[in-house]
Amino acid sequence: MTGAKSTSDLLADPERPAAAAADGPPALRFPFDAATLTEQPLRTERLVLRPLEASDAAEVYEYQRIPEVLRYLPWPMRERAEAYAHTARRAAGRMLAADGDFVFLAAILPAAAADGPVPADRDRLIGDFMIRVSSVQHAQLELGWVLHPDFQGRGYAREAATAVRDFAFEHLNPHRVQAFLDARNAASAALCERLGMRREATLLEEEFNDGEWQDTAVYGILRREWAALRA
Repeated sequence: MTGAKSTSDLLADPERPAAAAADGPPALRFPFDAATLTEQPLRTERLVLRPLEASDAAEVYEYQRIPEVLRYLPWPMRERAEAYAHTARRAAGRMLAADGDFVFLAAILPAAAADGPVPADRDRLIGDFMIRVSSVQHAQLELGWVLHPDFQGRGYAREAATAVRDFAFEHLNPHRVQAFLDARNAASAALCERLGMRREATLLEEEFNDGEWQDTAVYGILRREWAALRA
């Protein structure tokens, strides 16, 4: 893990109550209108992250229908029309103000930045990254992500997720950022750890998907831990 204390170490830390008190009360900078990210998207070394649009449905469908992707997501296999409608619903999220509000950011790989065996004749939407409000009262946000398998293994997920994590802490001011994932998803678990998140719990048989009970892994990072990573 990237320097973050384990859950047991954190619980045993005698300085934790004082550090938590120093963080102050919840102070999310809400409401937040994601339209600002359309005008000024997040940019990383190789990617552009801007709000998902309904017009992205065809490209999202390219990975939304891959069994390898669906294995670890609570998504059914959808026909094209239903999948397009699903993308439109996700793209409609623009305002963060209340519990359950969300915004999805499309990860765009410009043709000039593409590497590897994937054709670079055009800009490509290679995945999407989520910010969702878990609790306004307690200043908690949730992150999530999905990446087209053709673009995995080259650091794109880490690059985009790091940018989204940093944006959340810098601009939205959560006390805590967390992620919930299928406990079998080793790649996402490794990404969480690279983001400085600790595995805090495993919820046994928490969801019933694809005809079976599935465990959920919970990862989290506090604002002061993120600040220490950036120091």
